[in-house]
Amino acid sequence: MSTSTLPSPRFRISRYRRLAWWGSGLACLLSVVGLVLCWLNPSIGAPLRPGLDFTGGTQIQLERQCGESCSNLTSAEISATLSKLSLPEANGQTPPNLSAAGVQVLDQGRSLTLRLPDLNPEQASAVVAAVQQQVGVLNPAATSVNTIGPTLGDQLLKGSLISLLVSFAAIAVYISFRYDRVFAALALLCLAHDVLITCGVFAWLGILAGIEVDSLFAVSLITVAGYSVNDTVVVFDRIREQKTTLRELPLSEQVDVAVDATLTRSLFTSLTTLLPLVALIFFGGSTLFWFAVALTVGIAVGSWSSIGIAPTLLPLLARQ
Repeated sequence: MSTSTLPSPRFRISRYRRLAWWGSGLACLLSVVGLVLCWLNPSIGAPLRPGLDFTGGTQIQLERQCGESCSNLTSAEISATLSKLSLPEANGQTPPNLSAAGVQVLDQGRSLTLRLPDLNPEQASAVVAAVQQQVGVLNPAATSVNTIGPTLGDQLLKGSLISLLVSFAAIAVYISFRYDRVFAALALLCLAHDVLITCGVFAWLGILAGIEVDSLFAVSLITVAGYSVNDTVVVFDRIREQKTTLRELPLSEQVDVAVDATLTRSLFTSLTTLLPLVALIFFGGSTLFWFAVALTVGIAVGSWSSIGIAPTLLPLLARQ
């Protein structure tokens, strides 16, 4: 191919590589700081605030019937009521202390989520009655009580960790066989980058807003990992395809051509994936809200890393 016919990309990502590296480096650093602070927090004691799925206990969700607007209500007021509540005994055992109960007030005081120690049905009913006396009439159809024992919670935690490790290992093996060492290392680096930032966002949410992670969060991480590798593979395949036709160009310009050629496809794919997730965030209800948020963050970061991180690092590491 003559020099005059060589493609000239409209967008050259290599010109902005340092800005991309600094941006991702800062995001990774903030994520690590959030995970460490979460671990050092006495009330959490883990890189992420574990939810009911992993710790065991009882979660009660309540919805107030207060017309168009509800009176002001704070989590501190509900916590004070629960700390004074005397629960009935169960099988002669001392009832649990509710002074450390977790309380979230949602939807401008319309919905309440109570995270409590393991309660029997009588004790859970006593909690609902006490809260109703304070907040007013509750919607019985929207009241839910979920209890997970500590043994089952421990099993769910181990199962989630094993599923994450197995999926990441399988992706690593696949990438290592399909590409040479540099390509495989960069794909795995992007995978770690995307998962780290997603976890970092939820670490800070756990510290600042008390947001917990559950088994659905583990599912979202596996999905993000698969999406991240798939997006990176598209760009790498384009680079491999053009090695012969663009051999006159240095590798950095080959990368620019590949990114420019796949940019529209990557952006459209990400956008069409994000649209239903945004719909879940706004209309999917509380059960799927944080699952959709985790996927949205992970897919957005994965799209960025496949465009701005993996391709720009390739000329630096490849001996070509």
